[in-house]
Amino acid sequence: MSEFYKKILDNNKKWVESKLELDSDYFKDLSKGQNPPLLWIGCSDSRVPANEIIGAAPGEVFVHRNIANMVIHSDMNMLSVLDYAVNALKVKHVIVCGHYGCGGVKAAMGNSSIGVIDNWIRHIKDVYRFHHDELDSISDETDRFNRFVELNVKEQVYDLAKTSIVQSAWKQGQDLTIHGWVYGLNSGYVTDLGVNFKNNDELDEVYQLKF
Repeated sequence: MSEFYKKILDNNKKWVESKLELDSDYFKDLSKGQNPPLLWIGCSDSRVPANEIIGAAPGEVFVHRNIANMVIHSDMNMLSVLDYAVNALKVKHVIVCGHYGCGGVKAAMGNSSIGVIDNWIRHIKDVYRFHHDELDSISDETDRFNRFVELNVKEQVYDLAKTSIVQSAWKQGQDLTIHGWVYGLNSGYVTDLGVNFKNNDELDEVYQLKF
């Protein structure tokens, strides 16, 4: 058994013991069900753990993660998570959270072939195509990369808003707000990008201007 593997098993035992010391019914209560107010759609990057970033406890955040925090209308995994979160758990907030330094976004800036992931990155390249005038005008590569990360999050929020799941919830008057954030790996802080929508009126004001 490798040292790392043994370490994570030991860490689990220590974690359980620390929780039980504070509350002997902690896991008994946790097993009764979940009622999270938030769905987090984030990147699979190991440096971006949803609960830790926002100081949330188990049971407070329903999570879906993929490469570059994408909302793709043909992705049944993402749609299944979204549907359960919105229609069964009745979450009140959905956050799409990207992060500066995202490897998926970085790969989409180049033309190298990586493998199967090329098919996924194609969707991110579309975001660049939509915004190529703005992005190509940024001479500094790091600044252009950071802006691409932000624009990718915004596009995913718009795509999220146009899913049949969110549209149906809004039409039924459900209390549901969607947000776009970017996390700074080098600072630990999140930035709200100002794409926050709770109904179609708010969305269309921006969406129509955008397109």
